[in-house]
Amino acid sequence: MTETFHIKSYCHIKNQMVSLNGNVLFSEVPITIGAEDFSTFIKNAYKFLQTDYSKFFKMDNLSKLAFLAADVLLKKENLNEEENNIALIFSNKASSLDTDRKHQAAIENDAEYFPSPAVFVYTLPNICLGEISIKHRLYSENSFFIFARFNAEHLQLYANSLLRSGKAEKVLCGWVDLDENSYDAFLYLVEKQGEIEHKTEEITRLYNIL
Repeated sequence: MTETFHIKSYCHIKNQMVSLNGNVLFSEVPITIGAEDFSTFIKNAYKFLQTDYSKFFKMDNLSKLAFLAADVLLKKENLNEEENNIALIFSNKASSLDTDRKHQAAIENDAEYFPSPAVFVYTLPNICLGEISIKHRLYSENSFFIFARFNAEHLQLYANSLLRSGKAEKVLCGWVDLDENSYDAFLYLVEKQGEIEHKTEEITRLYNIL
């Protein structure tokens, strides 16, 4: 009999809201319609959720988005202070384009040519995985995939494979996409226990809740 796995919890960050398991934790209405500013929103969400991590403010916007969504889920897991066997499987469609533009602008300026190491280090989308791993002491497998759209089937197959093989005790999966002020984060934690079966239909349903 094939072993089944379950979604224990899930988090959305989208449309100026942060939610956990469908319940809104933080919401911010922009002063004027169409004036949503991601940097302001994510900073206010960080403070409201009492996310204690000073390096947060040095991250690029994609890493801030991924880090905060992951933190909402993982800080409820009573993690070990030394090591945690939780794998990460993330995906998006924009890669690190938001940061790439900033880096490109810096190297195109002949008059003030000075590519910033602080920007350049984030010109790969998987850097956000490192930020999450450092904070929560995760030492398991991690991967970041680029797809044209949300791919629930890939997340389901890869996560279940890691769990069945014993390479991870839990897997944090999802979609973290950001391009300027357009952002969409959906992360969920899968393991043996939980109420929602980890299958493509359920993953897609949860992704489309917001």
